[in-house]
Amino acid sequence: MIFNLEGLTVYFPYEYLYPEQYKYMQELKRGLDAKGHGCLEMPTGTGKTITCLALITSYQLAHPECGKLIYCTRTVPEMEKVLAELRVLQAYREKHVGEAAAMLALGLSSRKNMCVHPRVAEEGSRESVDARCRQLTASWVREKHDSALASGEEPTTELCQFFEDYEREGPDAVLPPGVYTLADLRQFGRTKGWCPYFTARHMIKCSNVIVYNYQYLLDPKVSSLVSRELEKECVVVFDEAHNIDNVCIEALSVNLRQQTLDVAGRNITALSAKIERAKQTDERRLRAEYDALVNGLANQGVLPRGGGEDAIANPVIPADILREAVPGNIRRAEHFVAFMRRLVEYLKQRLKATQVEQETPMAFLAHLSQTAAIDGKTLKFCHDRLTSLLKTLEIVDTEEFNAVSLVADFGTLVGTYEKGFALILEPYDERYPNIPDPVLQLSCLDASLAIAPVFERFDNVFITSGTLSPIDLYPKLLSFNPVACISLPMTLTRDCLCPIVITRGADQQAVSTKFDMRDDPGVIQNYGRILIDMAASVPDGLVAFFVSYSYMEQIVSKWHETGVLQNVMQHKLVFIETQDVVETSLALDNYRRACNCGRGAVFLSVARGKVAEGIDFDRHYGRAVIMYGVPYQYTLSRILRARLEYLRETFQIKEADFLAFDAVRQAAQCVGRVIRSKADYGLMVFADKRYNSHDKRGKLPGWITTHLKEERLNLSTDMAVHVARTFMREMAQPYDRGVAGQQLLDQRAVDLMARAAGYGAVPPRIANGGGGGGGDGTS
Repeated sequence: MIFNLEGLTVYFPYEYLYPEQYKYMQELKRGLDAKGHGCLEMPTGTGKTITCLALITSYQLAHPECGKLIYCTRTVPEMEKVLAELRVLQAYREKHVGEAAAMLALGLSSRKNMCVHPRVAEEGSRESVDARCRQLTASWVREKHDSALASGEEPTTELCQFFEDYEREGPDAVLPPGVYTLADLRQFGRTKGWCPYFTARHMIKCSNVIVYNYQYLLDPKVSSLVSRELEKECVVVFDEAHNIDNVCIEALSVNLRQQTLDVAGRNITALSAKIERAKQTDERRLRAEYDALVNGLANQGVLPRGGGEDAIANPVIPADILREAVPGNIRRAEHFVAFMRRLVEYLKQRLKATQVEQETPMAFLAHLSQTAAIDGKTLKFCHDRLTSLLKTLEIVDTEEFNAVSLVADFGTLVGTYEKGFALILEPYDERYPNIPDPVLQLSCLDASLAIAPVFERFDNVFITSGTLSPIDLYPKLLSFNPVACISLPMTLTRDCLCPIVITRGADQQAVSTKFDMRDDPGVIQNYGRILIDMAASVPDGLVAFFVSYSYMEQIVSKWHETGVLQNVMQHKLVFIETQDVVETSLALDNYRRACNCGRGAVFLSVARGKVAEGIDFDRHYGRAVIMYGVPYQYTLSRILRARLEYLRETFQIKEADFLAFDAVRQAAQCVGRVIRSKADYGLMVFADKRYNSHDKRGKLPGWITTHLKEERLNLSTDMAVHVARTFMREMAQPYDRGVAGQQLLDQRAVDLMARAAGYGAVPPRIANGGGGGGGDGTS
């Protein structure tokens, strides 16, 4: 349909629109008009992705001054879903508007997901693909190859033909308008003979929509390479952003272990040998580098970037490094290597501590200066200086030097930031006190440090997800002032959600994963009884989430001993998530096959795991989900305690409030896996007495709490089974699509709403062409 939304012509590729989609578009448009940021919660399965894409691309069409849409996702499958929706939207726009609506939209991922070179693409890890790519594309490798050819000799270096053909085209290496998934880019690269990765990087500046991972904007090491040329008018959307604060913190945190420092020591020895060799064979390069460093930072353009060797960038926000020359005591290569050796030796001495130590960056720098005569200003330039040296020594296999790069990251971060960080040295893991495993953690405590440059740099940044409740906490955590901040309800024609809270077993014993109760045999037995009864009552697929891997292993072991699993398997097959990605993928595949063939299956999983974050159990793959316990973080973690203290002192957020908020958002994310559209239905079981208190229940998203009626609270196992059977019987009745359509908005309804708001319908020329693009309004 094509309709008028407060003066904006919106192109929406489906015949019907949900009321919450219309409201979401209104809030997005107001944010765009105000050139401000937004925080929007929209229920799971209501077409959030297509709504967001339709509104913003329509806004771009009406306002040519509006910049690119930068759509950030967490995973590659999510990226592919967004691009698939965008393709449907683009086909609809071109049908009704013609060539004027042509757009260029592309996905960007790592070399590993985009490489088409036959040998490089076969490399195992992302790091090894990056390293192999650099060996074929670095500027000095290409120069050696060209000079060998010019002198009539046989080249000793191999080049990537895809990259060479791309470079030969120069500015003419462009993608025609269209929507390109990663597979499309790879196919285009093979057809043209161009490198898909560098073609996509090059086309970012010409595209209308870019879809990529959070890290491309939030991690300074990546964003300074990929996103540095994006204009201020861009519209940024962080989708599924309920964990965005954790992503920000991880981007600016570094852990150093004994093994890392040992490898870093060997890296420094290797660098020393390469410097000596360079002195004897080509001292001119070292002299040129020294002269460049006298004039300013290497990454300010003094040393050229090119080819594949630009993979290492600074780990801090660029504005936080003073624009000044690198200190004199590390300009010479051999002096810098000696400096790094002193730093590594100092860190090794610190790791010999037998007691836990915690200090601020300033206290660490004071001790470092006193013990090793290293000052903070010099540390600040560690990473830039190392990057410059690796380029000067023409080192392409940067994977080999990851350890010393990590130490340089650590030095640069600790030398740059005074507040918002904590250094914690733990000589052993508290859970295994007899095993020495020293680790020095530089932990970022303030999520706003990583995302602040994004808010400052772009006019519009929107954070959106199905589980952002309580929504007012996110602006505090990320330190921004939203112009649009709303949590939308879900309009349903039938009660296809059935959340229930089980507080006790059939024997009336309370159930909970509280520390003092979780090992109680009665609790474990009651939890097993819940699974047996639900497996017998719920058809097809059933998913159960536990609070941690260790608790899941413990409880599954007990269930095996007591015969619970055998009872469950009389009704359904049982599959388990492990920490091995391949095993888990195989288990998921077999789980789906069991659901497809009618045997039914149970999938045991973990909150905060890969499955809880990225896998949808829609339709018959998830007719019920059981959340065993409240998934709190490990509360004895010193990093968590340091962050809680920082949040209390800086943002006045109480520790208990943040811990409950964090646990409940994870629980909501888990149970939300079963509802992926309004035609779907699912049972949500919260199996812990603590969910009965308003403190926990009130932090769930509104679209769940509206269905959490009084009669579904404080249930025992047998009462819950009765509710589940009644719900499943109701859902088994024929679904009247006509009744469902009463809640949907069609062309006539949205036109009436536009007129009621004082706006006309869309211009007749466009309205006559519109007829809806099929579908049911969902994504």
